[in-house]
Amino acid sequence: MDLTEIFLEVSPKDIAYIKFIFESYEGVGIVRTVDQKKSIIDILVVDDFQETARSIMLSLNHEVKMREVPRPRGIGDDWLVRELTNR
Repeated sequence: MDLTEIFLEVSPKDIAYIKFIFESYEGVGIVRTVDQKKSIIDILVVDDFQETARSIMLSLNHEVKMREVPRPRGIGDDWLVRELTNR
C-alpha cells in the first residue's frame, strides 16, 4: 500500500472535526496530530484516494481555515507509518 502524507496547519479547535470528516470517508485517510504546539496534522492518504482527499480538503476549506505545509523537521517515521507502508 502506497501512502502520501499531507501536512496541514489548522486551528486546534478544528482538529477533531477534520478527523471526523476524513474518517467518515472510510479508507481515504488517517488523520493524526504531529505537532500540538503548531497545530499541524498529518493526513495519511492511500495513493488511490489522492483526488478524493484533495476534494475533501477543498470542501473543508470553506468551513475551516487550513494551510498545507511542508513536512515538519524531526518528526521521523513512526510505527504507524512503517506498519502501513510495509504491508
